[in-house]
Amino acid sequence: MRALLIAGLIASFAPAAALAQESAAAPAPAPTPAAAPAEAKAYTTADTPLGTLLDDPAAKAILVKYLPEVMGNDQITQARPLTLKALQQYAPTTFTDKVLADIDTDLARLPKK
Repeated sequence: MRALLIAGLIASFAPAAALAQESAAAPAPAPTPAAAPAEAKAYTTADTPLGTLLDDPAAKAILVKYLPEVMGNDQITQARPLTLKALQQYAPTTFTDKVLADIDTDLARLPKK
């Protein structure tokens, strides 16, 4: 009787023991290499969304310098996904090539993000 009880206990632990042995024998997966940090890029009026510029206080100050009437408009937040270059088509007399070039010059002086 006691032998049957011991045999039953051994049988019940056998799958767990086999699994433990497989886990111990299996090689650990290789660690994934750390992603290389993205190269820092300067903000530009052609590539950087307005929202990104508005979220950076130094960049926002540049926009206020050149486009105070635009930055003072409550609806400017609706244009967050667009670039200033893209906004030029909607207000070409406000977002002139000269204004965008001047903004790009000042943005290039900021630390790259």
